[in-house]
Amino acid sequence: MNARRRREQKDDGSGRPARRGAVLATLTAAALTMSLYGCTGTEPGPEKTSSAERGTSHFTGLPARQGPVLAVKIDNVRPARPHTGLGAADIVYVEQVESGLSRILAVFSSRMPPQIGPVRSARESDLELLRQFGRPALAYSGAQSALRPLIRSAPVAALPQGEAPDAFVRSGDRPAPHNLYVRPERALAAARDVSDASDIGMRFGPAPGGGRPTEEHTVRYPAARYTFSWSPEQKRWLVSMDGSAARTTDGGRLEASTVVVQHTEVRPSKFRDRSGSVSPYTETVGSGTALVLRDGRAYDARWQRTSADGDTVFTDAAGERLDFAPGQVWVLLTAR
Repeated sequence: MNARRRREQKDDGSGRPARRGAVLATLTAAALTMSLYGCTGTEPGPEKTSSAERGTSHFTGLPARQGPVLAVKIDNVRPARPHTGLGAADIVYVEQVESGLSRILAVFSSRMPPQIGPVRSARESDLELLRQFGRPALAYSGAQSALRPLIRSAPVAALPQGEAPDAFVRSGDRPAPHNLYVRPERALAAARDVSDASDIGMRFGPAPGGGRPTEEHTVRYPAARYTFSWSPEQKRWLVSMDGSAARTTDGGRLEASTVVVQHTEVRPSKFRDRSGSVSPYTETVGSGTALVLRDGRAYDARWQRTSADGDTVFTDAAGERLDFAPGQVWVLLTAR
């Protein structure tokens, strides 16, 4: 089901999007949501809802309640590590930003940890990337003034720190700006008309035939690198950043079930940061090649997304859908 059809299903006939029951109106409701599917770490939390309330996550392929979608822009320079709450994300996107560095856009729905961060500023590329999720909530520290009109007009429930101050907290254990964290239950309580998780094109299932045995794979940005090392014991890809094991403050080592290296166009945007560096724009509508890592093997693939409202589809050399391994998915958007 594509995003356009999802939006048609959300219309209540009054010309306004129908509230899908995912938005939390009060902190009490937020606390209830935390009890339903909140936890930390990299494994699903205890079963706390009836089987009738649960299904399979569109984002991980694991049993989950289809809750509201919260995207968080996360800092990723060395002083911002270790991260908090990232192990609970369903999907972790990595994007190139100014000066060749990288930044993370993490998508949460199945599980909501108590805090997520450190939170940093949004980028123009985030808006196109997130359109496949319907109308997600987007938590970020702020954005340059020229970008704010685009964020306001985008189909996101924008949650910058300045407009939802109760949803954010600063930590005293590291210097600003690397110490800002969002509290998901309060963020969702402040948001309106947030979409629940829905099909964005990912498929999950047993490992396909073929592929190449792969023990390790490194993805390089101009000023950042990510290494994924296969662990036969844990049956996960262990994540390293800039040569160091990537850990979290609340869940140990970061691990991925599936890693997607998505080759796309990365071009200069019309925006610059405070130092005058041009902000890259990462295209996520179009098509191209990809590399999919799962179960200790690497698969050559192609990706296609025909419109901003459409799903992203990954296929193998024969044009068949390529199944991911159930669990957290990392998508690294890299220049062709």
